[in-house]
Amino acid sequence: MKGMEGFDFNKVMKAAQDMQKQMARVKDDLKERVVEGNAGGGMVVATVNGQQDIVAIKLDREVVNPEDVGMLEDLIVAAVNQAMKKSREMAEKEMGKITGGVLPPGLGI
Repeated sequence: MKGMEGFDFNKVMKAAQDMQKQMARVKDDLKERVVEGNAGGGMVVATVNGQQDIVAIKLDREVVNPEDVGMLEDLIVAAVNQAMKKSREMAEKEMGKITGGVLPPGLGI
């Protein structure tokens, strides 16, 4: 269906559908890719996948101190936040390859 001045709406719709399929494949791929964040010199390590799911938390025995639970909590939060940031950056980079660096609203991760 052609509109004004040779604009082919069907072609645009096909391109949008193709982009959606590519984005769905990337989202599936990101589920399998992981990044790590760490805190306390690596005493706490958080592993997050490309869909921002926490998949593992590792604690060094030395950081587990019943007398200072607050420090452990802070280290876990720092490690998770670092891993989440890396995960978002990885996902944005991969999606940007499809969208030319621009993620339309509602089409992100």
